[in-house]
Amino acid sequence: MAALLSELEGVHARLAAASVDDLSALQVLTVMERLQKVSWAHAAVDHKLVARLQECGPEELGGDKVTKVLTHRLRIPAEEARQRVADAEVLGPRRAMTGEALEPIMPNVAAQVAEGRVGPAHVERIRKFFKALPDHVDLSARVAAEKLAADHASELGVPDLRAALDRMLLWLDPDGSFNDADIQRRRGLTFGKQGPDGLTEVRGHLTPEAAALLEAGCAKLGAPGMCNPDDETPCVSGRPSEEQIKADHRTKAQRQHDALVAAGRMLLASKKLGKLNGLPVTVVVSTTLKELQSGAGFGITGGGSLLPMRDLIRMASHAFHYLSVFDDDGQALYLGRAKRIATPAQRIVLHARDRGCTASAYQSQVHHAVLDWGDGGETNINELALACGPDNRKVGPTGWKTRMRNGRCEWIPPPHLDNGGPRVNDYHHPENLLAPRDTEDNQGGPDPPDPDQQKDDG
Repeated sequence: MAALLSELEGVHARLAAASVDDLSALQVLTVMERLQKVSWAHAAVDHKLVARLQECGPEELGGDKVTKVLTHRLRIPAEEARQRVADAEVLGPRRAMTGEALEPIMPNVAAQVAEGRVGPAHVERIRKFFKALPDHVDLSARVAAEKLAADHASELGVPDLRAALDRMLLWLDPDGSFNDADIQRRRGLTFGKQGPDGLTEVRGHLTPEAAALLEAGCAKLGAPGMCNPDDETPCVSGRPSEEQIKADHRTKAQRQHDALVAAGRMLLASKKLGKLNGLPVTVVVSTTLKELQSGAGFGITGGGSLLPMRDLIRMASHAFHYLSVFDDDGQALYLGRAKRIATPAQRIVLHARDRGCTASAYQSQVHHAVLDWGDGGETNINELALACGPDNRKVGPTGWKTRMRNGRCEWIPPPHLDNGGPRVNDYHHPENLLAPRDTEDNQGGPDPPDPDQQKDDG
């Protein structure tokens, strides 16, 4: 395999150095078409490699799932890693429980991919088609549909393939008889990345029950004149006045948005949600004294969202919120007390300092990053860090190790995952990525302590 890769890298180097100045438009398109075919065919090799990784034991992967290993080692987005794993599950080789080789779940699509006739966008569309296919469709119909989908994908562009698959779905399920299992399988809400304007896109599918509940809430709180943020004293209960109704120029979509905000505020204010990782369920926001005093800039929530200062000040005026204030140098003004379990005060400080791990601060645990409590570690704020459950559990003698340097937690990977990347996780600190990279702080330095085990601290 190494010799083949060296040969391939040499070919790529010669291609990159080749001149294209003497090519006509037709020749350029021909070259691009052939390169695309080769690129698409390479996916078949990727499917075999990912399938092999799926067979490796947890100890070989450092206790991580394959998607997380790919994300870290290859430095690719988590979405791409998930797609590559999902593609390999249906297009890669398989083995039976007794060890004999089996063909891929989608053998015809896999064959077209290996020939470079079907690309990743085609595969994604076909996977979505089979995900939407009701459970009552029998095996013979599914086999025929897979072959037909592979044939269409090898000839059609993605938009035309989608139209063909949509028509095939109607053909296989003419009555639209999706059962409850199909409905529950497709339910879900996805919050997109927050945009530069602060808005977050929401996508998903609601079950009939969820839709009915939201309809009732929006019918009340989203009615004209209700919960209008433009009103000096918004009506949140009872019936709005005629003046409030007439002065309400919001669209229906805007009223429903404001209804959800009001419902969320009421739920948090009720204090009936209990605690989450040691803190009452509420909105935790961190900011600096300078921004707070000037009323400009952004605070950062425990979920990683940016909250304009004007909204933070307005929210804090009428709800139960914690505000962890830091000075301009980022030093905590209030430190927690030493005990095994982090105090609420320490957790709030960690919300502001670390902002989270792979997950947001809301979903993270407190980890003894310097030395485990059972090995003599202390629960001081300068020795604690936020770690999501999966990352916390993978710390150990043969796995990851952690240490604190310059006020940040460094994560030292096991040798097989060490790709030379940064040790400090700046996923929730994107502003740090704008500064020149400090190699010594991110990669160098002595190894951290290696006790018998660094345990989860919860």
